[in-house]
Amino acid sequence: MSTIRQRGFFRAMTLVVFMLLNADSAFAHPLKGEAVGFLTGFRHPVSGLDHVLAMVAVGLWGAQLGAPAVWVLPVAFPMVMAFGGMLGLMGIPLPGTEYGIALSAILLGAAIMFEVRPPLAPAAMLVGFFAIFHGHAHGTELPPGQSALLYSMGFVVATGCLHALGIGIGAVHRWAWGQKLLRAAGALVAVGGTFFMWRAVP
Repeated sequence: MSTIRQRGFFRAMTLVVFMLLNADSAFAHPLKGEAVGFLTGFRHPVSGLDHVLAMVAVGLWGAQLGAPAVWVLPVAFPMVMAFGGMLGLMGIPLPGTEYGIALSAILLGAAIMFEVRPPLAPAAMLVGFFAIFHGHAHGTELPPGQSALLYSMGFVVATGCLHALGIGIGAVHRWAWGQKLLRAAGALVAVGGTFFMWRAVP
């Protein structure tokens, strides 16, 4: 994708995110419970730094690995996350959810920091494994009276936007200084994950 197209794409994504985050008044009608369900789901991933770190890291790692991982990983994560969300909505317990979320940031951040380059299948499996924990956390926090379907669509779309943000940032990998910057970003993600792991430990 050319630089001009990348800029246009990410400007459009920014506009979409801004409109969705500020659209409360547009949903003030009799179906508010359903419409707000999408907005609530969309806001859920971006309201927690632990989710944001891991989801942006997926995009960063994909950009670092290059094609086809740059597209496969950001597609695999939301798909498996939706499954985890369904488990949460159904009330099926998943032990260690908070640990899994924190560990995802630690390992993904470390993979970026050390430029780990596994084959595509193991990388996608690792991302998918952690996606289950993120999805389950979203699914268990569905507010009463809101549409589970629209809520799920909301957090999947938000996740895609965070992946796109990571890919956009990861585009700097083509330059030598960008590679160093990306490794530094991975270190920050890993440190953040370590902090959330510390908080999760009783």
